Amino acid sequence: MFFKKFVWPNELKKAGVLNMNARNYRVIGLNNKRRLYPLVDDKVKTKELAKTVDIQTPKLIGVIKAQYEVKNLLPLVKGFKSFVIKPAHGSGGKGVLVIKKYTKNYFQTASEKVLKFTEVYQHISNILSGLYSLGGRYDDAIIEEMVSFSDIFKDYSFQGVPDVRIIVYKGYPAMAMMRLATKESGGRANLHQGAVGVGLDIKTGKALAAVQHNQPLLTHPDTNADLMTLKVPDWKTHLLIAAKGYDMTGLGYLGADIVMDKTKGPMVLELNARPGLAIQIANQTGLAHILDQIDTYPQNLSAEERINYILSNPN
Repeated sequence: MFFKKFVWPNELKKAGVLNMNARNYRVIGLNNKRRLYPLVDDKVKTKELAKTVDIQTPKLIGVIKAQYEVKNLLPLVKGFKSFVIKPAHGSGGKGVLVIKKYTKNYFQTASEKVLKFTEVYQHISNILSGLYSLGGRYDDAIIEEMVSFSDIFKDYSFQGVPDVRIIVYKGYPAMAMMRLATKESGGRANLHQGAVGVGLDIKTGKALAAVQHNQPLLTHPDTNADLMTLKVPDWKTHLLIAAKGYDMTGLGYLGADIVMDKTKGPMVLELNARPGLAIQIANQTGLAHILDQIDTYPQNLSAEERINYILSNPN
């Protein structure tokens, strides 16, 4: 049903598919207070909050706040072999530039593209001017250490670092998928740019289904890896990190993006107060029925207790 060109609205409702209006008004509107949005919309604030609940995030190298500071990029990243430049208030992976290696004149991206310093300078300037930010407002450019890509997923992703997106509702992980970079997505794990989405069993982290551009597939388009053999290790830690996202922000509905570092293990890339709905296609399962079920779960439990409740729940 999820891959048919035309589906009647009553079919979608029967399948428990959460549509955009229901997400915005019934879920986000009722569970996410607007005063809490800055806690996740500003990636620097998110990093600071994560420390309070013992959640790891990529190391912050520095923040560029003004145009005259752009020239300080090279001194700022001195001693770091690779780094990532991203807007503090960006969304959807827009404006993220991954630098795999560099000299004082040239920078090589995760997709092997070579950029001159002037091009990187211009990219940071665009970030500061608000080109990639929510609402187009003036922004800051965050420079952070690049995640050391775990070899566990090297056959499943093309060049870029894959991540796990977990939807959390009222503190309980509700649905999950892994996003895998492709040649088309330019090494970024963003579905809208051509990355692959693999639906994951919420209790085990094992692959359930996979899609690219909302169409089903079984193997990665670039590496030919069998996507149905994918299983995320240390899955309970992933779930616990996502659940703590609720504790640290108070947001009743959020998306937690988690990456696996080779030496540091799972860490949060960012949290999102308005996670998209494509995760339902990757899982071939509607989200609405799952949220209804979570509404019956006990409240006032710790993050650890909520995860244990999910893992022991027969449904």
